[in-house]
Amino acid sequence: MTTATPAKARTLTMAQAISEATAQEMERDPRVFVMGEDVGKYGGIFSATTGLLDKFGPDRVMDTPISETGFMGAALGAAAEGLRPISELMFVDFFGVCFDQIYNHIAKNHYMSGGACKYPLVITTGIGGGYNDAAQHSQCLYSIFAHVPGLKVVVPSNAYDAKGLMTTAIRDDNPVVFLYHKGIMGLSWMSYFEGSTNEVPEEPYALPFGEARVVREGSDVTIVTLSQMVQKSLVAAEELAAEGISAEIVDLRTLVPLDRATVLKSVAKTGRLLVADEDYLSYGLSGEIAALVAEHLDTVRLKAPVRRLAVPDVPIPFSRPLEQFAIPQVDNLVASVRGLMNAKVY
Repeated sequence: MTTATPAKARTLTMAQAISEATAQEMERDPRVFVMGEDVGKYGGIFSATTGLLDKFGPDRVMDTPISETGFMGAALGAAAEGLRPISELMFVDFFGVCFDQIYNHIAKNHYMSGGACKYPLVITTGIGGGYNDAAQHSQCLYSIFAHVPGLKVVVPSNAYDAKGLMTTAIRDDNPVVFLYHKGIMGLSWMSYFEGSTNEVPEEPYALPFGEARVVREGSDVTIVTLSQMVQKSLVAAEELAAEGISAEIVDLRTLVPLDRATVLKSVAKTGRLLVADEDYLSYGLSGEIAALVAEHLDTVRLKAPVRRLAVPDVPIPFSRPLEQFAIPQVDNLVASVRGLMNAKVY
């Protein structure tokens, strides 16, 4: 009888984990290639493609002109011809420039071909604020992608998940939008939550889409969230524990597909729900999760009304004090949970 050798693990940043997953898939499948602005020698503005040019050369790691519509269209065409492109949109805020390519072609062409054509491409992009980059470089916007049928939407919160989810994204035969928060990439020039940097196996592995993870067990309140807000919620949960409040934290990991069952199971256990989101409050993730619970009140008994904590419907300010005020912080999470514990359903 042989004993399986455990996978070697090292501590990686999220940027390193994404780059490693990409490199391993490029080694495994010659059809995989990377394109976008500054993805080559620079290694990606947020280090998600570091080292790839040296390893695979300019034929498979292609710097593009500043023409999002052009290189998103090129990725679409390459996928239609059987390649597996990874197309980096430097900031998610720039998606408006290539709106038509993403929403009317990448998202819909599989459906409009009657399933005859596959479009195995990944769009990677940086999201989030907190570092004074103002209104056009600090949004999340993942709910907009999730709103349009035909796109899978992935938003990891840590390095381990990022590698496994990136591997799955590259292997998927459908278009995937992979959004990474700059504030948890582990960049040397930006402060970040250390919880996002964790142990990652050297070997390739894939994590399934549509499976949320309970990152902290609790009994009093459920916090449903994703991305950097997971790390903030973990810090808040420690403060709340000192007050005798037990918070359960659900990391969605993917918005499409969405793990509704895990959310409902957790809320059924705790009876209280806070949805914490760095996207805008109206018409987004927080409303979707609140509606999900409201539609299942026959099986989920609430002890307090659902609460939502998100960015108010204003552009992200440049001013640091105003930006910190607009984006939910640990103190806001703690205060929201305290409010839930004191509220009642009549």
